[in-house]
Amino acid sequence: MSSESSPPAPPSPSATLTPDPTWLTALETRRSVPAARLGAPGPTPDELARLLAIAVRVPDHAALSPWRFIVIEGEARAALGARLAGAYRTRNPDMAPDKREKFAGIMSRLFPAPLAVVVVSRPNRETMIPVVEQELSAGAVCLNLLHGAQALGFSGIWVTGWAATDPEAVRLLGAGPGERIAGIVHLGTATEIPPDRPRPDIGALATHWTPPA
Repeated sequence: MSSESSPPAPPSPSATLTPDPTWLTALETRRSVPAARLGAPGPTPDELARLLAIAVRVPDHAALSPWRFIVIEGEARAALGARLAGAYRTRNPDMAPDKREKFAGIMSRLFPAPLAVVVVSRPNRETMIPVVEQELSAGAVCLNLLHGAQALGFSGIWVTGWAATDPEAVRLLGAGPGERIAGIVHLGTATEIPPDRPRPDIGALATHWTPPA
């Protein structure tokens, strides 16, 4: 992991790129780690700044920057969790009490990792760029955060769920009118790496285009 000093400037782009076995292996083996298994240390302020700079290097049609970040760390994690738990109880009055308390408890413990980055999708609807393209760009930001975290020696997970979709929860997270939560990316040091899960059969998913009859 890097020190507290300013991150080094990125290397100048090269017209000729060569395969990087280390990078390829990282991409081929990356997997999500549940937030409950993400402990300290988390990214330092300098590392977080570097991660966010990596995150925004995504396709962005017309350079609209249709996303922004909300960082949750320190005491804010428990404070926000308590508010989300309260909102869950209020928003689900007809749910069976035991079930409601179970899920409210999950909301109260939503931020166990040292740091979480909420990626907010904020598409510009006054341009000709389709909203779906802008929302996909926000999704790419979430994935770039995970790749950047792995490159720095951390692990993470990208989640959504009730806290990212319920209007009151979204407001508590800090999103405004016209904004949506693309993802909550939890980051930290893995206390345990789970085994890999089955991956799709690429041969069954990929086809080559041929002219229609």
